[in-house]
Amino acid sequence: MAAKSKKSPETQESFFSDIIQQIKAKPFIYFGTFLILIVIFIAFVFGGISFDSVFGMNDFTFGYYNGVPIQFNLSNYFGQIYARYMQQFQELADDPQFYYLIWEAAFFEAAVRIGILEEMKIAGFSAPEEVVDMEVAALPMFQENGRFSPSRYRSLDNNSRLEIWREVQESIAMNYLINDIGGLRISNAETAFIGEMASRRRSFEMVSFSLDTYPDYEVSAFAMANPGLFTEVHLSIISIYSNDREAQQVYDSVVNGLVTFEDAARNNSHDMYADRGGDMGVIAGHELRWEIANESERERIMNLPTGSISELVRTPFDGWAFFRVNQSARPVDLYDEFELMQVRSYIMNNERGRVEEWLVTGADTFRSLSDSIGFYDALEVMGLSSQSFGPIPINFGDTQLFDAVNRLDIADLAGAGSNMLFWNMAFSTPLQSVSIPRVINSNVVLLYPTEELFLSEVEMSYFQWDYPRWISNEFDSTLRSYILNNPRFDNHFEQTFRRLFPDVFEHLWWMY
Repeated sequence: MAAKSKKSPETQESFFSDIIQQIKAKPFIYFGTFLILIVIFIAFVFGGISFDSVFGMNDFTFGYYNGVPIQFNLSNYFGQIYARYMQQFQELADDPQFYYLIWEAAFFEAAVRIGILEEMKIAGFSAPEEVVDMEVAALPMFQENGRFSPSRYRSLDNNSRLEIWREVQESIAMNYLINDIGGLRISNAETAFIGEMASRRRSFEMVSFSLDTYPDYEVSAFAMANPGLFTEVHLSIISIYSNDREAQQVYDSVVNGLVTFEDAARNNSHDMYADRGGDMGVIAGHELRWEIANESERERIMNLPTGSISELVRTPFDGWAFFRVNQSARPVDLYDEFELMQVRSYIMNNERGRVEEWLVTGADTFRSLSDSIGFYDALEVMGLSSQSFGPIPINFGDTQLFDAVNRLDIADLAGAGSNMLFWNMAFSTPLQSVSIPRVINSNVVLLYPTEELFLSEVEMSYFQWDYPRWISNEFDSTLRSYILNNPRFDNHFEQTFRRLFPDVFEHLWWMY
């Protein structure tokens, strides 16, 4: 195959997007005509690769589902899907990237089909033999003068008849799953409900107070009220988890000078600091709680002078430990930017409710002022800004069926579409009044509904009409995702393609 000039990543990305959008057809259609087999024969000769050179040298197994091989051959579903795509996009057939995508798309379609059939077998479903017989007898290839022809049927060899019978059996199983089970997901009442859900839409102004704006003076006040949490001391530790007798023996040997603290730690300690001779480094009081649960014992050890060895103390992990003070404790320096940041980190991770309450108080102040002088004047007085969005309907979970919060591109509302408190705030607050504050991720949020609209009957009927199609697509997507992400699916596509088509693979820019 002649080498092609490489396109820019931007051009390639656009090219792939266009192709992928076209080839993502539903995976539940079987194409079994002789025309497609002829197309396979023509399409397979790509860049000088012939049937003899490829089929003769290797097995075309690209993966497995539940141990069942996903193989390509000229007459199976994999081969026929491949041929359909090659026929549809034959003008692009000499592009290596396109060629790879066609093979990959056909492979995934085949994997989904085999996966569904295997899952149905695992669930205990199989098409009744008499139903399969009736469907086989009704195939056009066995008809003569409008009736089943035994002679046409017998003209095929046993292997061909068995293959056709199995294909029909699989098609019945697939139709059962897609048509029957898929169809049960939609009802008139559900469709009407969706239409009503889409009909009411609101627009908003939003004021948000970020947890990151919690002021330094509040951080400092907390540290001063809880000095023991942030006092730092350089300690070494020996931990014993076997029994108290061994712990006492190790302790006595160190205290009596029979062995150095470092050697005792390396030889006897059962914690992550043993290889370092027990050295814990400089540690804050709140970090020491993992080693010493009792607050009074913790304070007593932290206040020991340099060089002192503590008494044995019980650990939260049902063991024993003792410590050596390598450098005596010092209080946190709240004028040091790094240490203040450490206190803030502790508050955010362990005292987040304190921060949220402080911000809610500020939000309530704004709300009260807004009630008195109006929303926009209150913004100006308090030096705040708002963000506008909408109109949006109630769309819990951010479905793709209609406008969703996650497509508003507002960072402060990340995840709000799945937050019931957000939707309650958005659609229960009276128009042109400020909602009660709600914590949404890392912000305290207030909403000010500015307008409420209702769709016309024509617009609402569109959603009701489109809903069954959307449900069908969601069902297909969910089913595909379940199969392709299932532990039973063993994907060897890239390795097999590279082995079979090395000349094509070397031109795939995204692999390098």
